[in-house]
Amino acid sequence: MSIPNTIPRKVRPTHPGEMLREDFLPDFDLTVAAVASALDVTRQTINELLRERRAVSPQMALRLGRFFGNSPEFWLKAQRAVDLWDAEVAIGAKVQRIKPLQAA
Repeated sequence: MSIPNTIPRKVRPTHPGEMLREDFLPDFDLTVAAVASALDVTRQTINELLRERRAVSPQMALRLGRFFGNSPEFWLKAQRAVDLWDAEVAIGAKVQRIKPLQAA
């Protein structure tokens, strides 16, 4: 049995790029170039992710999960939380005006 969370969040969830920038890179003493090389992507791709101008794609989640020894789901769940927050901010009022379907 699950209990629905009805309390709205007050702050935006942490972007995966911020986690990478603030936690993973310093903890492992990594540079952007080293991560880009290890993941076989460009430095620009990593920089855009670190600056929160790029979302974590499923392909990037696979790469990050393999490299850091965690799961792709970790990265995708973090990205999903940010995406849903941003969508709620953008169209939340419109969504609230939608009448839920009533089953007969």
